[in-house]
Amino acid sequence: MSLDQGLQKTRGGFFARLFGRAAEPRVTDEWIGRLEEALLRADLSVSLVDPVMLQVRDVVREGRAKTPSKVLEAVRDALVAVLPPAEPRREPAAPRVILVVGVNGSGKTTTAAKLAKRLKDAGRRPLLAAADTFRAAATPQLERWAERVGVPIVSGRPEGDPAAVVFDAITAAKARGHDVVIADTAGRLHTKVHLMEELGKVTRVASRARDGAPDEVLLVLDGTQGQNAILQAREFTKTANVTGLVVTKLDGTAKGGAVFAIAHDLALPVLWLGVGEKAEDLVPMDPRAFVAGMLGPDGRRPSQTG
Repeated sequence: MSLDQGLQKTRGGFFARLFGRAAEPRVTDEWIGRLEEALLRADLSVSLVDPVMLQVRDVVREGRAKTPSKVLEAVRDALVAVLPPAEPRREPAAPRVILVVGVNGSGKTTTAAKLAKRLKDAGRRPLLAAADTFRAAATPQLERWAERVGVPIVSGRPEGDPAAVVFDAITAAKARGHDVVIADTAGRLHTKVHLMEELGKVTRVASRARDGAPDEVLLVLDGTQGQNAILQAREFTKTANVTGLVVTKLDGTAKGGAVFAIAHDLALPVLWLGVGEKAEDLVPMDPRAFVAGMLGPDGRRPSQTG
């Protein structure tokens, strides 16, 4: 599924009703009020909507945007600016180690497998690590995905030590010539302190297996959860050095604006977007493409069909 298709519900919902009147001859107070409502109902946080609307009112008052289409151009530019691209990282010593973290139900396990497929398709040699040993179904789920995408996997015993699985996977990757290890860690609820401490242990053990590891800690967040996802993320960042975000389930929500709120409130780059259930439905974040997918490519009414 393409990014444009994945954002159909958001684009065809609140924003479509707003953009349906983008061709009106002038900007009215009522139109600005509906713009603000649309942004909030798409799950942008108040802390983000307020400065965007302040910017909108400034350009209208100063005469720089006299029509709804021109105002929407300003909104588009403001939203793109919220999603800066991730800074380039220097390639680490092999194997590159990626920890995938997040609560159960966020799409964490499938994200690990989808990322492995993308790396494999790009010519890398990934190895999956089934380090979510606390959830009984997690290891079999990742093993099925590993077979599906054609990527080898290192698994541990049920209720075993997740850190040991990560250590074994890094060691195996060195011996077998794999250049990336992607570890699916336990789905920790941020209210369970002992599980968050376990995540800290996994991070420390990874550094023993390969100096400087992990190289990336990707936090997977359910895009339908809005502000609750932000609360979860804040707890995770206290324990793990989260380097980037993956926002999933954007194909099933009319509130894709949560991506902007998450990036703005956490000051972390959104690196990947989950837009479907297939192995190919993990796409890299492209700020302009994402904004165009939500709002339509220009000031006209967005397509209802995607």
